[in-house]
Amino acid sequence: MANKEVIKRIIQDSRHEIESLEILHREINIDEFNCYIFVGVRRAGKSFVLYEKMQQLLKEGYSWNDMLYINFEDDHLIGLELQDIDTILECHMELGGNDKPMLFFDEIQNIDGWERFARRVADKKYKVWITGSNAKMLSKEMLSTLGGRFLPIEVYPFSFPEYLNSKNIPFDEKALCSTKGKTDIMKLYNEYICWGGLPECIGLKVKRNYISAVYQKIYLGDICTRNKISNQNLLRLMIKKLSESVKQPISYSRIAKILSSMGGKISIPTTSSYIGYCEDAWLLLRVHNISASFAEKETNSKYYFIDNGILSLLLIDANTTLLENAVALALFRKYGHDSDNERVFFYNNNVEVDFYVPEDELAIQVSYSIGGSEQTFAREVEALQKLPAVLACKQRFIITFDEGDTIEDIYGKIEIIPFWKWVLK
Repeated sequence: MANKEVIKRIIQDSRHEIESLEILHREINIDEFNCYIFVGVRRAGKSFVLYEKMQQLLKEGYSWNDMLYINFEDDHLIGLELQDIDTILECHMELGGNDKPMLFFDEIQNIDGWERFARRVADKKYKVWITGSNAKMLSKEMLSTLGGRFLPIEVYPFSFPEYLNSKNIPFDEKALCSTKGKTDIMKLYNEYICWGGLPECIGLKVKRNYISAVYQKIYLGDICTRNKISNQNLLRLMIKKLSESVKQPISYSRIAKILSSMGGKISIPTTSSYIGYCEDAWLLLRVHNISASFAEKETNSKYYFIDNGILSLLLIDANTTLLENAVALALFRKYGHDSDNERVFFYNNNVEVDFYVPEDELAIQVSYSIGGSEQTFAREVEALQKLPAVLACKQRFIITFDEGDTIEDIYGKIEIIPFWKWVLK
């Protein structure tokens, strides 16, 4: 049974904390809808989306009597069960709140059966904003249980424009044309590519320690503990191998073979499960080959990491890998990453193209530098010149670290563009 006095203290403390926070606006499309599920990796800034909305409501004249915020990761709430959520509502009313508050529930996946409560309050026309760090919250089964009552929204670490905004660095045309403006942008560009966009990391001079702590929490808590993984060393080695394979498709059987050769026997089904656990925790994001059969799509995929900072922990001197991972994340932010992985693809059938987005008929190659090697130039360009014979391509890009050009062919133009300029367009 939940302790009401503890819950009331948590509610009151949260109100004071939220009022005092400085919130950076996130570029997240939110329509006028009653109920939302915000899902993403731990520390991506989901809570701050809720905080910003509550601060906005307070400015509009609402009071805390109209809103109820609870973070289910609070240590004092460990062991809370589904029926205890009604006790939380009672505590809100006993503090003077109304009987139908707007609900803001953080990390609700910690409560088994939370979806039944969410469906019940949605049916009663409550306004509900909830967050979670488990990708299963966007699964077809879960969304079917919620019956279309909630709109799912993915929250990623900061994009590069958000990163610049957080540092108060302008990136309009005037800034880009000035020496100082361009220098400021490029300094943060190098920092962003290497250390990613976890919001609370941005102001830290030494970022590695914070990112390492977040990664350990995801690895040990969201993956190992939640899924009762006994052989944590094999999981660690698997994640390391996937970080080294970011640019290339890799199969379950290949991963299992590599891990088995490193001192621990692991089956293909166990390998599949381990990767699934990493996807559930939003550590890994899968991309399918659009030209492959169903079976191959599922078993031979490319995997990207949710943040470049985490990937940097696992690699040394990996400029091209980090750049391609940043491009993947930019595409996921724009097009989404649904449970079927059917938004962003790669193409691999005689020619290899790093990314293809059917929605916009967009093809992308990623190359850290294309000007220094005739062989690299020919490989990247020829793939994009051959792809339109197979798939519709309205837009074709080669994304580099800091090189630009335009190539014309019978299908139109191929634009070579630096990543920073592409995402600041």
